[in-house]
Amino acid sequence: MIRFTKDHEWVRVQDGIATVGITDYAQQALGDVVFVEVPEAGRALEQGKDAAVVESVKAASEVYAPADGTVTEGNTRLTDNPALVNTDPMGDGWFFRMKLTDPAQLDGLLDEAAYSAYVEAL
Repeated sequence: MIRFTKDHEWVRVQDGIATVGITDYAQQALGDVVFVEVPEAGRALEQGKDAAVVESVKAASEVYAPADGTVTEGNTRLTDNPALVNTDPMGDGWFFRMKLTDPAQLDGLLDEAAYSAYVEAL
């Protein structure tokens, strides 16, 4: 299952762990990503609050938590290679993984079709 936020984060849940990143739309809007700060394991996150930072040649932006939970892993590969966000935003360019406190929170997010319609309307 993959869900999307209106802030252009994606979340994919597998075996009770959510992997979070930014969408292709978001990385295109940002341009060349030059710096990423990911959260450390053990950090508690709150839905809709700051979780990570991404900076590009154009702008700096926050990445928000799609749900409440605890970080299990930050993608440290982005520290050395932030361009992964541009080349593979929905794959190797993920930002962090988290154990969800309440997986039902994801029910309020957009599915792929709804997100596509949302982006088209922007």
